[in-house]
Amino acid sequence: MFNFVGIKQIRDLKVAKEEQDIGFYAGFVGATYFLGRTISAVPWGIFADKYGRKPCIVISILSVIVFNTLFGLSTTYWMAIVTRGLLGLLCGILGPIKAYASEVSRKEHQALGISFVTSSRAIALVIGPSIGGFLAQETLHFHDDEKAECIQELESQVGGSKSTENLLKNWPLMSAIILFSIFSLHDTAYLEIFSLWAVSSRKFQGLSFTSQDVGTVFAFSGLSVLVYQLTIYPLLSKYFGPVKIFRPAVILSIILLITYPFMSNLHGLELKILVNIASILKNVFAATITIACNILQNTAVTQKQRGTANGISVTMMSMFKAAAPAAAGIIFSWAQKHIYGLFLPGKVMSPSTTKMHSKILNWDTNFGAHHNGTTTSMAPSSRNLFCA
Repeated sequence: MFNFVGIKQIRDLKVAKEEQDIGFYAGFVGATYFLGRTISAVPWGIFADKYGRKPCIVISILSVIVFNTLFGLSTTYWMAIVTRGLLGLLCGILGPIKAYASEVSRKEHQALGISFVTSSRAIALVIGPSIGGFLAQETLHFHDDEKAECIQELESQVGGSKSTENLLKNWPLMSAIILFSIFSLHDTAYLEIFSLWAVSSRKFQGLSFTSQDVGTVFAFSGLSVLVYQLTIYPLLSKYFGPVKIFRPAVILSIILLITYPFMSNLHGLELKILVNIASILKNVFAATITIACNILQNTAVTQKQRGTANGISVTMMSMFKAAAPAAAGIIFSWAQKHIYGLFLPGKVMSPSTTKMHSKILNWDTNFGAHHNGTTTSMAPSSRNLFCA
């Protein structure tokens, strides 16, 4: 539901002087959460390792309840910034869940196990946007469900500076983390911009959607991704492996995003159908990429190192996610003010802000296999992914 909060709350707090500036301010609100998570990710992992997972989970859930409520009741822009930042600092349950999913699953079922974890995001994409989209215009009470991403914790960290230092020298692990971080940058920027672009006026090359329309798009795509992950993906993973279907997903994501600028030329039912189809495909590709990256991270280390490895992953991912909303919001705001400019016109830039991130992501898949002119030794699964 944060997509709707970012738009409506900035408007209601009257921070943005012009409609084109909403994306600029909303981007910083979205970035604050990930900045807080960047700072606290590894400490939460050490805490979970020392005191157990249950206290970590309980504290995280309580922080979600308290700070999401305070965020929804924010009366000033800075109050919204502070409450989002504190939520990021005190909510720490993401990394260990992915590690735990791979540990309780047999090797042949690891992809399915991790897909169940990511399916929770799809469930939230059905429920959250539906509630947020259909209630956002009827009330001033906004409740941030954090795009279903606040299932986050940091599991057991096999702590110690030595262990962490060794992991930082593990190239198969670090290459997978870098890849996942770049994808997270792209995906977060897309989620931030899509809602802003969809509700923008036609004069700014938007779609003039209502919040209900955007909520419906997210709900349909979330339901479709849930079905995909529980039925279709396990079959694809069984016959092709999670790594082999990764590269097509990246390439198709780039092609799909290139079509977004032209959607503003459509109207009526045709527009809504195509936007829903594009959103479904985008989220399906994102789910495929996410699962492959998580499997690569967990197979690049031993079981005893997975807590720390996922802690490092969450830290780097959060750094990129912290930059994504702010950068995307600034670019989007600039694009709306320069619709027909000669340099990077907003007519093309507004809905395609994340296209450049996809290209970087595709480049990164080719980077791993040839590092400094030599082929880098990798775990089998990583080698399959990164070889050119």
